[in-house]
Amino acid sequence: MKTAWRRPLLAAALSLATVAGGLLLASPAQAQTVTSGSLTFSGDSGDWITGGQSYSYSTENGDGLSVSSSANSTVSISVNAANGDWWFLDIDAPDGQTLVPGTYLNANRYPFNGTGPGLDLFGNGRGCNTLTGSFTIINAVFGLNGYVQTFDATFEQHCEGGVAAARGEVHIANPPPPPPLDLQIVVATDGTASTLDGNATVHGTASCNKPTTIYLSGTVIEVVKRVLVRGSYTLQFACTPGTSIPWSATAVPTGTTPFQKGDAEVQTHAQGYDTDYGAYITTDTTTAVRLEKAR
Repeated sequence: MKTAWRRPLLAAALSLATVAGGLLLASPAQAQTVTSGSLTFSGDSGDWITGGQSYSYSTENGDGLSVSSSANSTVSISVNAANGDWWFLDIDAPDGQTLVPGTYLNANRYPFNGTGPGLDLFGNGRGCNTLTGSFTIINAVFGLNGYVQTFDATFEQHCEGGVAAARGEVHIANPPPPPPLDLQIVVATDGTASTLDGNATVHGTASCNKPTTIYLSGTVIEVVKRVLVRGSYTLQFACTPGTSIPWSATAVPTGTTPFQKGDAEVQTHAQGYDTDYGAYITTDTTTAVRLEKAR
């Protein structure tokens, strides 16, 4: 029996996991659009995947290609062709290894390849239940967080232990990886303690190297007559590269003792989403702040 439904069910399962679990943080292996690339393959007569036909897809011809990498050990390519065809190719290094130039023999169907290399070409409603094969990595250049810059490989795949094979090659050329999101949070060393409500107000600046929304949270801690006074704050604001964004926040003490004039500690946590890599970047600071009286 041939497999014709694996990837659609997987996509549905991931979608359900996202809904059931609330906010599911995107992994560094999220798919990236291929700037320039191609996937071509053909098969022997009797090969189930190709039906003995030849297929060729490229970005130059208007076909959509995307790629993702997990820990530089697995590369997954998907094709959404202009003519409606859809294909997937997975290439996986042996357990504990990264994909580097060389030939990998005795590959089995990914992701059920155990500690050995993995391979899987499927699509257009056709897939192998089991397979054997091999692939050769010609060139592989990766960036941060699973970014695939260059990937050139050839492969050969046999379904269900058959003699007939599908053979092909993939070529991907993307621009150098963009820099990761960098957040800079400065907490000013002066703040105020209100004599009216006992709240503490702190302030500072924030900057970033690419657009994002900064989610800022923090805690003001002060010892007043041997009593530990704590108060938290949260705020969010847009950050634009090249601009120093001022921010101010008020912390309300959790107990009955108010903040007062004196030395305090401000612990700040900042988080922003990096759209290039599909990941949240965080930064933490601890700053000594002098609180002065304010009405």
